[in-house]
Amino acid sequence: MYPNLSYFFHDLFGTEPDNFLSVINTFGFFLALAFLAAGYVLYLEFTRMEKAGILHFQTREIIVGEKPKIGDIVWNGVLGFLLGYKLIYLFQHFREVEGDVASLIFSGKGNLGAGILLAIAFAAYRYWDVNRQALPKPERKTVKIYPHDMVGDIAITAAVSGIIGAKLFALFEGPNSFSHFIKDPLGQLFSGAGLAIYGGLIVAFVVVFWYVRKRGLPVIRVMDAAAPAMIMGYAVGRLGCQFAGDGDWGIANTAAKPGWFFLPDWAWAFDYPRNVLNDGIPIDGCIGHYCSHLATPVFPTPLYEVVASLIIFGILWLLRKRISIPGMIFFIYCMLNGIERFFIEKIRVNETMHVLGMEASQAEIISTLVFALGIIGALILWQRSRSKSATS
Repeated sequence: MYPNLSYFFHDLFGTEPDNFLSVINTFGFFLALAFLAAGYVLYLEFTRMEKAGILHFQTREIIVGEKPKIGDIVWNGVLGFLLGYKLIYLFQHFREVEGDVASLIFSGKGNLGAGILLAIAFAAYRYWDVNRQALPKPERKTVKIYPHDMVGDIAITAAVSGIIGAKLFALFEGPNSFSHFIKDPLGQLFSGAGLAIYGGLIVAFVVVFWYVRKRGLPVIRVMDAAAPAMIMGYAVGRLGCQFAGDGDWGIANTAAKPGWFFLPDWAWAFDYPRNVLNDGIPIDGCIGHYCSHLATPVFPTPLYEVVASLIIFGILWLLRKRISIPGMIFFIYCMLNGIERFFIEKIRVNETMHVLGMEASQAEIISTLVFALGIIGALILWQRSRSKSATS
Protein backbone atom coordinates (compact mmCIF):
# COMPACT_ATOMS: atom_id res chain seq x y z
CA MET A 1 0.00 0.00 0.00
CA TYR A 2 0.97 3.62 -0.44
CA PRO A 3 -0.21 5.74 2.52
CA ASN A 4 1.46 8.71 0.83
CA LEU A 5 3.40 9.30 -2.37
CA SER A 6 6.79 8.75 -0.72
CA TYR A 7 5.97 5.03 -0.46
CA PHE A 8 4.99 4.89 -4.13
CA PHE A 9 8.33 6.40 -5.15
CA HIS A 10 10.07 4.07 -2.70
CA ASP A 11 8.62 1.07 -4.55
CA LEU A 12 9.21 2.60 -7.97
CA PHE A 13 12.67 4.15 -7.61
CA GLY A 14 13.99 2.86 -4.27
CA THR A 15 14.00 6.29 -2.61
CA GLU A 16 13.60 6.57 1.17
CA PRO A 17 10.01 6.50 2.44
CA ASP A 18 8.65 9.31 4.62
CA ASN A 19 10.56 11.99 2.70
CA PHE A 20 9.15 15.34 1.52
CA LEU A 21 6.60 13.52 -0.68
CA SER A 22 4.89 12.21 2.45
CA VAL A 23 2.93 15.47 2.69
CA ILE A 24 0.90 14.27 -0.32
CA ASN A 25 -1.62 11.78 0.99
CA THR A 26 -2.41 9.03 -1.53
CA PHE A 27 -6.16 9.18 -0.95
CA GLY A 28 -6.14 12.97 -1.26
CA PHE A 29 -4.14 12.68 -4.48
CA PHE A 30 -6.66 10.28 -5.98
CA LEU A 31 -9.53 12.42 -4.71
CA ALA A 32 -8.14 15.30 -6.76
CA LEU A 33 -7.74 12.96 -9.75
CA ALA A 34 -11.35 11.84 -9.28
CA PHE A 35 -12.67 15.38 -9.71
CA LEU A 36 -10.37 15.93 -12.69
CA ALA A 37 -11.58 12.70 -14.31
CA ALA A 38 -15.22 13.56 -13.66
CA GLY A 39 -14.67 17.06 -15.02
CA TYR A 40 -13.07 15.70 -18.19
CA VAL A 41 -15.95 13.29 -18.85
CA LEU A 42 -18.44 16.10 -18.22
CA TYR A 43 -16.51 18.29 -20.67
CA LEU A 44 -16.72 15.56 -23.32
CA GLU A 45 -20.47 15.18 -22.81
CA PHE A 46 -21.14 18.92 -22.84
CA THR A 47 -19.16 19.26 -26.06
CA ARG A 48 -21.08 16.38 -27.66
CA MET A 49 -24.43 17.82 -26.58
CA GLU A 50 -23.48 21.24 -27.95
CA LYS A 51 -22.62 19.74 -31.35
CA ALA A 52 -25.90 17.79 -31.32
CA GLY A 53 -27.88 20.96 -30.59
CA ILE A 54 -29.02 19.71 -27.17
CA LEU A 55 -27.13 22.38 -25.22
CA HIS A 56 -26.69 25.96 -26.40
CA PHE A 57 -24.45 28.92 -25.66
CA GLN A 58 -25.51 31.93 -23.63
CA THR A 59 -24.56 35.55 -24.20
CA ARG A 60 -23.09 37.61 -21.42
CA GLU A 61 -21.98 41.22 -21.24
CA ILE A 62 -18.54 41.83 -19.76
CA ILE A 63 -16.48 44.95 -19.14
CA VAL A 64 -12.94 44.96 -20.57
CA GLY A 65 -10.12 47.22 -19.39
CA GLU A 66 -11.37 48.09 -15.91
CA LYS A 67 -9.03 49.45 -13.28
CA PRO A 68 -8.00 47.13 -10.40
CA LYS A 69 -10.75 46.52 -7.85
CA ILE A 70 -10.03 46.62 -4.13
CA GLY A 71 -11.90 43.38 -3.43
CA ASP A 72 -9.93 41.49 -6.07
CA ILE A 73 -6.61 42.74 -4.71
CA VAL A 74 -7.59 41.92 -1.11
CA TRP A 75 -8.67 38.39 -2.09
CA ASN A 76 -5.32 37.74 -3.77
CA GLY A 77 -3.56 39.10 -0.71
CA VAL A 78 -5.52 36.73 1.54
CA LEU A 79 -4.63 33.80 -0.72
CA GLY A 80 -0.95 34.76 -0.64
CA PHE A 81 -1.04 35.09 3.15
CA LEU A 82 -2.54 31.64 3.62
CA LEU A 83 0.00 30.04 1.28
CA GLY A 84 2.94 31.73 2.97
CA TYR A 85 1.61 31.22 6.48
CA LYS A 86 1.05 27.48 6.05
CA LEU A 87 3.47 26.30 3.34
CA ILE A 88 6.59 27.95 4.73
CA TYR A 89 5.77 26.58 8.19
CA LEU A 90 5.29 23.16 6.62
CA PHE A 91 8.76 23.22 5.06
CA GLN A 92 10.30 24.50 8.30
CA HIS A 93 8.60 21.90 10.52
CA PHE A 94 8.25 19.02 8.10
CA ARG A 95 8.91 16.24 10.64
CA GLU A 96 6.42 17.74 13.07
CA VAL A 97 3.48 17.62 10.67
CA GLU A 98 4.57 14.70 8.50
CA GLY A 99 1.68 12.37 7.76
CA ASP A 100 -0.96 14.71 9.21
CA VAL A 101 -0.98 17.83 7.08
CA ALA A 102 -4.72 18.28 7.72
CA SER A 103 -4.03 19.04 11.39
CA LEU A 104 -1.68 21.85 10.34
CA ILE A 105 -4.13 23.30 7.84
CA PHE A 106 -6.90 23.61 10.43
CA SER A 107 -4.66 24.74 13.29
CA GLY A 108 -3.44 28.23 14.15
CA LYS A 109 0.19 27.31 13.45
CA GLY A 110 2.05 29.12 10.68
CA ASN A 111 4.83 31.53 9.74
CA LEU A 112 3.45 35.06 10.17
CA GLY A 113 6.35 36.82 8.45
CA ALA A 114 6.16 34.60 5.37
CA GLY A 115 2.39 35.05 5.26
CA ILE A 116 2.66 38.86 5.26
CA LEU A 117 5.40 38.86 2.60
CA LEU A 118 3.45 36.60 0.25
CA ALA A 119 0.25 38.58 0.89
CA ILE A 120 2.01 41.75 -0.26
CA ALA A 121 3.57 39.96 -3.25
CA PHE A 122 0.26 38.43 -4.42
CA ALA A 123 -1.67 41.69 -3.97
CA ALA A 124 1.02 43.74 -5.73
CA TYR A 125 1.22 41.34 -8.66
CA ARG A 126 -2.56 41.34 -9.09
CA TYR A 127 -2.63 45.14 -9.05
CA TRP A 128 0.17 45.33 -11.65
CA ASP A 129 -1.33 42.64 -13.89
CA VAL A 130 -4.81 44.21 -14.01
CA ASN A 131 -3.50 47.76 -14.28
CA ARG A 132 -1.32 46.99 -17.31
CA GLN A 133 -4.41 45.72 -19.16
CA ALA A 134 -6.59 48.66 -18.15
CA LEU A 135 -7.96 50.94 -20.86
CA PRO A 136 -8.44 54.72 -20.65
CA LYS A 137 -12.14 54.02 -21.12
CA PRO A 138 -13.42 50.51 -20.22
CA GLU A 139 -15.38 48.79 -22.99
CA ARG A 140 -18.50 46.64 -22.84
CA LYS A 141 -18.43 43.44 -24.88
CA THR A 142 -20.94 40.68 -25.49
CA VAL A 143 -19.38 37.22 -25.38
CA LYS A 144 -20.68 33.69 -25.94
CA ILE A 145 -20.47 31.33 -22.96
CA TYR A 146 -20.81 27.65 -23.85
CA PRO A 147 -21.73 24.98 -21.28
CA HIS A 148 -18.28 23.37 -21.65
CA ASP A 149 -16.78 26.71 -20.55
CA MET A 150 -18.49 26.22 -17.17
CA VAL A 151 -17.04 22.77 -16.46
CA GLY A 152 -14.21 24.17 -14.32
CA ASP A 153 -16.63 26.11 -12.10
CA ILE A 154 -18.96 23.11 -11.85
CA ALA A 155 -16.06 20.81 -10.89
CA ILE A 156 -14.82 23.19 -8.19
CA THR A 157 -18.35 23.63 -6.84
CA ALA A 158 -18.79 19.85 -6.74
CA ALA A 159 -15.39 19.31 -5.11
CA VAL A 160 -15.89 21.78 -2.27
CA SER A 161 -19.50 20.83 -1.52
CA GLY A 162 -18.74 17.13 -1.99
CA ILE A 163 -15.92 17.10 0.55
CA ILE A 164 -18.07 19.00 3.06
CA GLY A 165 -20.95 16.59 2.51
CA ALA A 166 -18.71 13.53 2.79
CA LYS A 167 -17.33 14.83 6.07
CA LEU A 168 -20.74 15.67 7.54
CA PHE A 169 -22.30 12.33 6.58
CA ALA A 170 -19.28 10.48 8.02
CA LEU A 171 -20.05 11.99 11.43
CA PHE A 172 -23.43 10.24 11.45
CA GLU A 173 -22.58 6.87 9.89
CA GLY A 174 -23.36 5.11 13.15
CA PRO A 175 -23.60 5.43 16.95
CA ASN A 176 -19.82 5.32 17.43
CA SER A 177 -19.15 8.02 14.84
CA PHE A 178 -21.75 10.28 16.41
CA SER A 179 -20.44 9.73 19.95
CA HIS A 180 -16.91 10.63 18.80
CA PHE A 181 -18.32 13.80 17.27
CA ILE A 182 -20.12 14.73 20.50
CA LYS A 183 -16.90 14.28 22.51
CA ASP A 184 -14.72 16.28 20.11
CA PRO A 185 -16.83 18.14 17.52
CA LEU A 186 -14.09 20.42 16.16
CA GLY A 187 -11.50 17.65 16.12
CA GLN A 188 -13.82 15.33 14.21
CA LEU A 189 -14.92 18.03 11.77
CA PHE A 190 -11.40 19.14 10.87
CA SER A 191 -9.56 15.84 11.02
CA GLY A 192 -8.17 14.47 7.78
CA ALA A 193 -9.93 11.13 8.28
CA GLY A 194 -13.48 9.95 7.76
CA LEU A 195 -15.31 10.63 4.51
CA ALA A 196 -18.67 9.15 3.47
CA ILE A 197 -18.73 8.91 -0.32
CA TYR A 198 -22.52 8.93 -0.57
CA GLY A 199 -22.69 12.04 1.59
CA GLY A 200 -20.35 13.79 -0.80
CA LEU A 201 -22.41 12.75 -3.83
CA ILE A 202 -25.70 13.89 -2.29
CA VAL A 203 -24.50 17.32 -1.11
CA ALA A 204 -22.54 17.93 -4.32
CA PHE A 205 -25.62 17.03 -6.38
CA VAL A 206 -27.84 19.47 -4.47
CA VAL A 207 -25.33 22.34 -4.64
CA VAL A 208 -24.45 21.75 -8.31
CA PHE A 209 -28.19 21.47 -9.12
CA TRP A 210 -28.68 24.93 -7.62
CA TYR A 211 -25.60 26.30 -9.40
CA VAL A 212 -26.64 24.93 -12.81
CA ARG A 213 -30.14 26.39 -12.47
CA LYS A 214 -28.64 29.72 -11.47
CA ARG A 215 -26.47 29.71 -14.60
CA GLY A 216 -29.48 29.00 -16.80
CA LEU A 217 -28.52 25.53 -18.02
CA PRO A 218 -31.21 22.86 -18.63
CA VAL A 219 -30.92 20.86 -15.42
CA ILE A 220 -32.30 17.59 -16.77
CA ARG A 221 -29.74 17.55 -19.60
CA VAL A 222 -26.91 18.36 -17.24
CA MET A 223 -28.00 15.46 -15.02
CA ASP A 224 -27.66 13.12 -18.00
CA ALA A 225 -24.23 14.51 -18.83
CA ALA A 226 -23.15 14.26 -15.19
CA ALA A 227 -24.16 10.59 -14.74
CA PRO A 228 -21.14 8.99 -16.50
CA ALA A 229 -18.91 11.72 -15.05
CA MET A 230 -19.98 10.92 -11.48
CA ILE A 231 -19.43 7.17 -11.79
CA MET A 232 -16.00 7.71 -13.38
CA GLY A 233 -15.06 10.02 -10.52
CA TYR A 234 -16.31 7.39 -8.08
CA ALA A 235 -14.11 4.73 -9.72
CA VAL A 236 -10.99 6.90 -9.49
CA GLY A 237 -11.79 7.82 -5.88
CA ARG A 238 -12.10 4.15 -4.95
CA LEU A 239 -8.66 3.56 -6.46
CA GLY A 240 -7.42 5.96 -3.79
CA CYS A 241 -9.12 3.86 -1.10
CA GLN A 242 -7.46 0.71 -2.44
CA PHE A 243 -3.96 2.13 -2.85
CA ALA A 244 -3.98 3.91 0.52
CA GLY A 245 -5.64 1.11 2.49
CA ASP A 246 -7.88 3.62 4.26
CA GLY A 247 -10.13 1.09 6.01
CA ASP A 248 -12.86 0.91 3.36
CA TRP A 249 -12.12 -2.76 2.95
CA GLY A 250 -14.37 -5.76 3.36
CA ILE A 251 -14.99 -8.34 6.04
CA ALA A 252 -12.45 -11.06 6.82
CA ASN A 253 -12.07 -13.60 4.04
CA THR A 254 -10.38 -16.87 4.98
CA ALA A 255 -12.15 -18.96 2.33
CA ALA A 256 -10.10 -20.58 -0.41
CA LYS A 257 -10.23 -18.80 -3.76
CA PRO A 258 -12.88 -20.53 -5.93
CA GLY A 259 -11.98 -21.91 -9.32
CA TRP A 260 -14.19 -19.44 -11.21
CA PHE A 261 -12.33 -16.44 -9.74
CA PHE A 262 -9.78 -15.71 -12.46
CA LEU A 263 -8.13 -12.68 -10.82
CA PRO A 264 -4.91 -12.91 -8.71
CA ASP A 265 -5.04 -14.20 -5.12
CA TRP A 266 -4.72 -10.68 -3.65
CA ALA A 267 -7.94 -9.68 -5.44
CA TRP A 268 -9.78 -12.39 -3.47
CA ALA A 269 -8.26 -11.83 -0.04
CA PHE A 270 -5.80 -9.05 0.81
CA ASP A 271 -4.00 -8.05 4.01
CA TYR A 272 -3.30 -4.40 3.08
CA PRO A 273 0.40 -4.11 4.01
CA ARG A 274 1.53 -0.59 4.97
CA ASN A 275 -2.09 0.60 5.17
CA VAL A 276 -2.51 4.27 6.04
CA LEU A 277 -4.35 3.40 9.29
CA ASN A 278 -1.40 1.32 10.51
CA ASP A 279 -4.04 -1.25 11.35
CA GLY A 280 -3.14 -4.87 12.11
CA ILE A 281 0.12 -6.49 13.18
CA PRO A 282 3.76 -5.41 12.55
CA ILE A 283 5.50 -6.38 9.30
CA ASP A 284 8.84 -8.10 9.98
CA GLY A 285 11.86 -6.09 8.82
CA CYS A 286 9.74 -3.17 7.65
CA ILE A 287 11.22 0.33 7.39
CA GLY A 288 9.09 3.47 7.70
CA HIS A 289 6.20 4.88 9.70
CA TYR A 290 3.62 2.56 8.14
CA CYS A 291 4.62 -1.01 8.93
CA SER A 292 1.44 -2.94 9.66
CA HIS A 293 -0.73 -5.40 7.79
CA LEU A 294 -4.02 -7.03 8.65
CA ALA A 295 -3.71 -10.24 10.63
CA THR A 296 -6.57 -11.77 8.65
CA PRO A 297 -7.00 -11.01 4.93
CA VAL A 298 -10.20 -9.26 3.89
CA PHE A 299 -12.23 -8.75 0.72
CA PRO A 300 -10.60 -5.83 -1.18
CA THR A 301 -13.97 -4.16 -1.74
CA PRO A 302 -12.56 -0.88 -3.13
CA LEU A 303 -11.12 -2.92 -6.00
CA TYR A 304 -14.51 -4.53 -6.64
CA GLU A 305 -16.15 -1.10 -6.66
CA VAL A 306 -13.61 0.18 -9.18
CA VAL A 307 -14.45 -2.69 -11.53
CA ALA A 308 -18.22 -2.30 -10.99
CA SER A 309 -18.04 1.47 -11.51
CA LEU A 310 -16.12 1.09 -14.76
CA ILE A 311 -18.73 -1.41 -15.98
CA ILE A 312 -21.51 1.05 -15.09
CA PHE A 313 -19.60 3.82 -16.85
CA GLY A 314 -19.33 1.64 -19.96
CA ILE A 315 -23.07 0.94 -19.92
CA LEU A 316 -23.96 4.63 -19.54
CA TRP A 317 -21.46 5.62 -22.21
CA LEU A 318 -23.00 3.17 -24.67
CA LEU A 319 -26.58 4.22 -23.85
CA ARG A 320 -26.09 7.99 -23.83
CA LYS A 321 -26.55 8.33 -27.61
CA ARG A 322 -29.21 5.64 -27.89
CA ILE A 323 -31.67 6.97 -25.31
CA SER A 324 -33.37 10.21 -26.28
CA ILE A 325 -35.61 10.72 -23.23
CA PRO A 326 -34.10 13.60 -21.20
CA GLY A 327 -33.18 12.48 -17.68
CA MET A 328 -33.34 8.74 -18.37
CA ILE A 329 -29.55 8.24 -18.35
CA PHE A 330 -29.37 9.84 -14.91
CA PHE A 331 -32.06 7.60 -13.44
CA ILE A 332 -30.43 4.51 -14.96
CA TYR A 333 -27.25 5.64 -13.21
CA CYS A 334 -29.18 5.85 -9.93
CA MET A 335 -30.48 2.30 -10.34
CA LEU A 336 -27.10 0.79 -11.23
CA ASN A 337 -25.23 2.72 -8.56
CA GLY A 338 -27.80 1.77 -5.91
CA ILE A 339 -27.56 -1.93 -6.81
CA GLU A 340 -23.75 -1.88 -6.82
CA ARG A 341 -23.42 -0.15 -3.45
CA PHE A 342 -26.17 -2.15 -1.73
CA PHE A 343 -24.58 -5.51 -2.52
CA ILE A 344 -21.01 -4.42 -1.84
CA GLU A 345 -22.15 -3.39 1.65
CA LYS A 346 -22.87 -7.06 2.39
CA ILE A 347 -19.13 -7.79 2.49
CA ARG A 348 -17.89 -4.44 3.82
CA VAL A 349 -16.94 -3.41 7.34
CA ASN A 350 -19.37 -0.71 8.42
CA GLU A 351 -21.22 0.59 11.44
CA THR A 352 -24.89 -0.34 11.39
CA MET A 353 -28.01 1.35 12.71
CA HIS A 354 -31.41 0.09 13.87
CA VAL A 355 -33.93 1.03 11.17
CA LEU A 356 -37.50 -0.34 11.19
CA GLY A 357 -36.41 -3.32 13.26
CA MET A 358 -33.48 -4.11 10.94
CA GLU A 359 -29.72 -3.65 11.13
CA ALA A 360 -28.46 -1.59 8.20
CA SER A 361 -25.53 0.64 7.40
CA GLN A 362 -25.98 4.24 6.31
CA ALA A 363 -24.82 3.31 2.81
CA GLU A 364 -27.35 0.45 2.57
CA ILE A 365 -30.18 2.81 3.46
CA ILE A 366 -29.06 5.50 1.02
CA SER A 367 -28.35 3.01 -1.80
CA THR A 368 -31.88 1.61 -1.40
CA LEU A 369 -33.33 5.12 -1.65
CA VAL A 370 -31.12 5.93 -4.65
CA PHE A 371 -32.27 2.74 -6.41
CA ALA A 372 -35.91 3.56 -5.64
CA LEU A 373 -35.39 7.09 -6.97
CA GLY A 374 -33.97 5.62 -10.16
CA ILE A 375 -36.91 3.25 -10.65
CA ILE A 376 -39.55 5.90 -9.94
CA GLY A 377 -37.83 8.55 -12.06
CA ALA A 378 -37.34 6.18 -15.01
CA LEU A 379 -40.98 5.02 -14.89
CA ILE A 380 -42.29 8.59 -14.77
CA LEU A 381 -40.12 9.67 -17.71
CA TRP A 382 -41.05 6.57 -19.71
CA GLN A 383 -44.78 7.11 -19.07
CA ARG A 384 -44.53 10.78 -20.08
CA SER A 385 -42.68 9.79 -23.24
CA ARG A 386 -45.40 7.26 -24.14
CA SER A 387 -48.13 9.85 -23.51
CA LYS A 388 -46.42 12.37 -25.78
CA SER A 389 -45.98 9.75 -28.50
CA ALA A 390 -49.67 8.80 -28.27
CA THR A 391 -50.89 12.40 -28.59
CA SER A 392 -48.52 13.35 -31.42
